[in-house]
This record gives sequence, structure tokens and C-alpha cells, in this order.
Amino acid sequence: MFAAYAARISPDDPLSALELGEVPEPAVRPGWSVVTVKAATLNHHDLWSLRGVGLPEGRLPMVLGCDAAGVDEDGNEVVIHSVVGQSGHGVGPDEPRSILTERYQGTFAQRVAVPTWNLLPKPKELSFEQAACLPTAWLTAYRMLFTNAGVKPGDTVLVQGAGGGVSTALVVLGKAAGLRVWVTGRDEAKRARAVELGADAAFESGARLPERVDAVMETVGAATWSHSVKSLRPGGTIVISGATSGPSPKAAELNRIFFLELKVVGSTMGSKEELAGLLALCANSGVRPVIDSVRPLAEARSAFEQLERGQVFGKLVLTP
Repeated sequence: MFAAYAARISPDDPLSALELGEVPEPAVRPGWSVVTVKAATLNHHDLWSLRGVGLPEGRLPMVLGCDAAGVDEDGNEVVIHSVVGQSGHGVGPDEPRSILTERYQGTFAQRVAVPTWNLLPKPKELSFEQAACLPTAWLTAYRMLFTNAGVKPGDTVLVQGAGGGVSTALVVLGKAAGLRVWVTGRDEAKRARAVELGADAAFESGARLPERVDAVMETVGAATWSHSVKSLRPGGTIVISGATSGPSPKAAELNRIFFLELKVVGSTMGSKEELAGLLALCANSGVRPVIDSVRPLAEARSAFEQLERGQVFGKLVLTP
């Protein structure tokens, strides 16, 4: 079958490690299902995999892709929850959790095998392309806001970095929940599009805000960390789910964190139950994922190039 996969590891030139071509069909095993992929979406995790983060050479070649929606062997339209392990469903009960492309082959292929427990019904209200956007970036945003941020309708949330899959999800979901959402970004056009999506205000990266916020959603890391800490009200919360600009800020701002009793909460992906809640929210409220573009899987390289350049607003979708 045709797939986009990591053929080697290249920390400095990740796209040189990307190959498109034929790979073996997914193995069938007890408790697992083979899903015919109708749509899959890119995440920064795919670029990190090509760099060797979470993917040792001994597991190569590895089909990339964490997210997908498709059709199972019985003809059911499904969405894949990509976190495998620590559940006892389809793997040993003591296996540490991983996401697709770390231990198991991913979704940038015509078919993918996953534990049957990891399948959820696709709401009829969502297209395959829309549903495929949800299991990683949108689920991450859902957990950040509704499980870890401790915010309530009317609170003000700052989203660092306009344009990416998680940040656009945070804007849309935050507005649906009655939050006041502010965003930052270096690109004026992306800031304007964030406002079109529903953000109440958009500021240049590092700009002084009109007032301190109740929570900051942090995915950028080193480049925005100091600004995130300084933007919080006393007792406020930073929820961090990524560090695309690097994990080591020049200043940790520890004095400000302890003196103002700020909370720093790590957030990673989400549970199957949270994904079910996100799917229901989208189906029932009219909330829809933001899609940058849709390409055939054969054009995956151009999508990876776009993601690496950071010229993305919303999700990049691939269709086998």
C-alpha cells in the first residue's frame, strides 16, 4: 500500500528522511482493527519524528501520521484515538502509553491498524476531513481549556502563537465556551485571521496587554515563556502542551511564579472520553475545525514543507 514514512532519522534536515512509496499492509492481530483511511492530518509531531524525537532508528521504517478518520472492516465510519497503551486494550496492561508513529505505524497510508478500543464513531455531521483534524491538535486544545486551565465563561485566556492547529482550536473552542480569547503572533495576516475566527483581540508577540489574563495557553515555549508568565494575573494558570521554539527559556521567571502563586500545568493529548466529548461538541454546536488545505497523500512532501516553514493556518489534511 502507498504511504508517507520516515525512512531514516535526520535531526538537522528532517524532510530528507521523508519517503513516499509502498510499504507492507498492516498486520492483523487479535483485538485490533484495520481502518481504511479517508483523511489524515499533519502535526508538528510528524516533523519531530523525522528528527528522531520519540522514534529510535530501530523502529524504522515508520509510517507517519497520528490523526485519521476512516472506515473499519464492518463499514463503520470511525475516528481514531491515537493514544495506545496503559489501557489493557489491544496491548499489554503494563505497556507505557505512546501515540501512533512512536511504537506503531501511523495513519499516512491507505490503511492503518489500531486497537479496536481506540475507535470512536464519526458523527454524521462531520466530514472525514473535519473529523481527522480532531484527535491530536483539537483534543490537545480541548484538554488544555476544559480539563487543565480552570477557567469559566467570561474569563480571559491568552493563546500564544496565532495560526497553528492547536492555537486555532483554542480560539474556536474558547469562544464556544464563552471565554474572552486574546492571541499573539508575529504575522499580521495570521493575527487578522484569528480575529475572524472569533478572537476578541490579537497582539504582536511580546506586546504589553491591556490587562493581565486568567490563563495562558502555551505551545510556543522558549520564545514566549517570559511573556506568558508576565501576562498572568496573581493565581493564574499557564497550561503548556508544547515548545515549538525550544524547551529552555532564557529566564524561568521563578520569582514571579512563586510570589504571585501562579500555576504551571503540563498537558498532553487527551483521553478517549475527552475525544468523545469533543466530537459531541462539534456535532451538536456547529463548531468545525479550521482547515488550511486538503491534498492527496501523494503530495505529502509539499504539506510537510509548508508545516516546516510555519506557513499554516489551521490543519493540513491528506487524503489517500
